Amino acid sequence: MFNRKSGKKFIFLLFIGLLIVAAISLTCGQIKIPLHNTLSAIGYQLGLPFFDKNDFTQEQMAVVWYIRMPRMVVGLLVGAALGISGAVMQGIFSNPLADPGIIGVSSGAATGAVLSIALGWATESMFVMPAFAFCGSVCAVALTVFLAMRNGKIPVMTLLLAGVAVGMLLGAVTSGLLTFMNEQKLQQYLFWMVGGLDYRRWEHVYMAIGPVSIGIVIMLALSRHLNILVLGETEAKAVGMPVLPFRMGLLFVAAMTTATSVCVSGNIGFVGLVVPHMMRMIVGPDHRVLLPASALAGAAFLVICDSLGRIIIPPAEVRVGIMTALLGTPYFLYLLRRMQKQVF
Repeated sequence: MFNRKSGKKFIFLLFIGLLIVAAISLTCGQIKIPLHNTLSAIGYQLGLPFFDKNDFTQEQMAVVWYIRMPRMVVGLLVGAALGISGAVMQGIFSNPLADPGIIGVSSGAATGAVLSIALGWATESMFVMPAFAFCGSVCAVALTVFLAMRNGKIPVMTLLLAGVAVGMLLGAVTSGLLTFMNEQKLQQYLFWMVGGLDYRRWEHVYMAIGPVSIGIVIMLALSRHLNILVLGETEAKAVGMPVLPFRMGLLFVAAMTTATSVCVSGNIGFVGLVVPHMMRMIVGPDHRVLLPASALAGAAFLVICDSLGRIIIPPAEVRVGIMTALLGTPYFLYLLRRMQKQVF
């Protein structure tokens, strides 16, 4: 376990690793572009001095700036959002198996997405399906909280059970809608459901960067309060903390941050569940260190999975939702086994 000082050093190392992963993502693919040309194209596009347009070709500029750059930035935003939201959810529920989808965020997004496809509106604009997915997530979270609240209080166990029930209900609704859809619409839904970063454009970056950045900043600012909430409701009230407002505030921010990431990337599992748990094994339970570590590790993990998915079976591509499970599960089981040996 790290203390606060060593935790900051570890976060700095994670940030350096994130920069390396981002560089790999921009240079690797079916068209390999040297790092110097990649940086020159980005610097020239941003209007930075000392970068000349003769340092790269127009093809390299098109690949780097219009294809790989938005894809990489969306990966960073989605990975950071899922990682930190998972850590917050696990802290709120005091359960290492909690993830951002536990209160119906993912199932609500899936229902919204399939509804937009079933109505035939998803092909009208690239923003229709994400908008429906976000609205579905918001409705699912609102329904879960409404079902769990009693006399102005929300017991954690009741909220978990309500989330499971809402998830099952929305899953049934989604399955019912799918039975009435033709094969083309089914393929469109399945393509979104697997989750991926392919075909992401700057419009997706603009759609996600505001809500995700604000959500991450708020969760980081409330990390000390989350440390107190983890101690229990009685201990939190003893130090004068209003438990319900802080718990609901953190829950809402984490849910909306997750909903934003899901609506721009599809349903990418595993990151919000395992990455925070891995970071907790390494840095300890202090959320002042755990939350930024989970955000950086989630971003790096998602981008490196996306990069490997592009180069592992060229020219085909393995979607990032598949890669996260394939790469993350063995490492998580290894860490879990190692922790059991240390305990016993």
